[in-house]
Amino acid sequence: MEETELIRKRREKIEELKAEGVVLYAGGTEVTATSVGISKRFAALTGAELEQIEEKFSLAGRIMALRNFGKAAFVSLQDRKGRLQVYVSKEKIGEAGYSIFKKLDVGDIIAVSGRVFRTKTGELTIDAAWFRLLSKALRPLPEKWHGLTDIETRYRLRHLDLISNPEIRGVFITRSRIIQLIRQFMNERDFLEVETPMMQPRAGGAVARPFITHHNALGMDLYLRIAPELYLKRLITGDLERVYEINRNFRNEGISTLHNPEFTMMEFYQAYATYEDLMALTEELFSFIARELFAGLQFQYQGTEVDLSPPWRRVSVREAVAEVAGLTPGEITDPVKLRAFALARGIECAEHDPAGKLLMAIFEALVENTLIQPTFVTHYPVEVSPLARRNDADPTITDRFELFICGREIANAFSELNDPVDQRERFVMQQEERNRGDREAHEMDEDYISVLEYGMPPTAGEGIGIDRLVMLFTNSPSIRDVILFPQLRTKEQ
Repeated sequence: MEETELIRKRREKIEELKAEGVVLYAGGTEVTATSVGISKRFAALTGAELEQIEEKFSLAGRIMALRNFGKAAFVSLQDRKGRLQVYVSKEKIGEAGYSIFKKLDVGDIIAVSGRVFRTKTGELTIDAAWFRLLSKALRPLPEKWHGLTDIETRYRLRHLDLISNPEIRGVFITRSRIIQLIRQFMNERDFLEVETPMMQPRAGGAVARPFITHHNALGMDLYLRIAPELYLKRLITGDLERVYEINRNFRNEGISTLHNPEFTMMEFYQAYATYEDLMALTEELFSFIARELFAGLQFQYQGTEVDLSPPWRRVSVREAVAEVAGLTPGEITDPVKLRAFALARGIECAEHDPAGKLLMAIFEALVENTLIQPTFVTHYPVEVSPLARRNDADPTITDRFELFICGREIANAFSELNDPVDQRERFVMQQEERNRGDREAHEMDEDYISVLEYGMPPTAGEGIGIDRLVMLFTNSPSIRDVILFPQLRTKEQ
């Protein structure tokens, strides 16, 4: 039957209900129980034992299935916790009430109240002594939705996805749980949760292309933040010492299974710590979340067993590239040989790229997807780390790590550069890259340099991609599976 015909029939029912004085869209109702609460409470009781319980329970939810047998019907009622069967009979609710009930459809939202009993098949069921229509659905839930394989339609119609697919609701419930656990972990370690500007006069704190907007009253362009880093480090300079922010960032880049232009991060900074301290803290955080979710440190992700048991492997960028690409120590630092190696393997690079950028291009192309078990990749080249502290033993590299799990970057951290002279030189290097056409290179930021001139304590900071972390812990293959409303082209485009 065409959807328009189904809607026409529902409109007719709406007019009939109006004629009978039925309120189609109620203001609210009392709810004293949930589907799962009742299921857990009475799971072990027999039908005979349930007959001795006179208590009535009030529930509200959406009709997901409806089996009508003339003078009685079974309803599958879905609330925020799950589903529970409801038995509605003319005998209990009266002829007038049952006449109204017969005009209900799958998708309608109702309230019911009654005792709990078991059917002949043993299913826990509410024996409705009363029901009320709360919201009449005009559009039907598509029957084909169950098992729907059109992923883009699921993303566009997330409300239907959530209604019809309990496993999808479970992903977002778990997402919320993970964020709660992160807050608990950080708060217990005396970190202060803060908020920093989402519109900034400069796009700083990361190497990425920003979104640009315009503030009419100020008469100036502003950037949606690509990272909160420079503001959080202002707070460290202001002697807050331990801060974190669970934030939304915006990067005007491509869309893929790992990238959404609007995404969530947890970024934190700890004074008097080093990047090595944050490796230990990251192991503790991820292990804490895994134990809370799985009661252990091993779990499956897309057919691969991930083991978070510490200590995790640590390997430098140079060591990782040498191991996978077979380059010698001399070749690892030679820009001519690195460029020749990259070009021979079809790895994109520019003629002027320094050794550090060439090394990272090779790393991203050949190494990243081999890092399946948790791995801290350390000592990134200074050319690609404009805000990280130089390594004391080798100033061409920085005290930095990125965490990879299942071939994906999950976190990025470093000992922070707090030398204002070195920071200015790094910004000058980045400006030269911008002049050569690198639109992602960091801008000069005199305001931030002036902050460092007041003295920022030795500090380590880290950003953790919440969306990718949720992907990992919910066994989700795409970032769009863990973002409620991912960016998509409009249907008109």
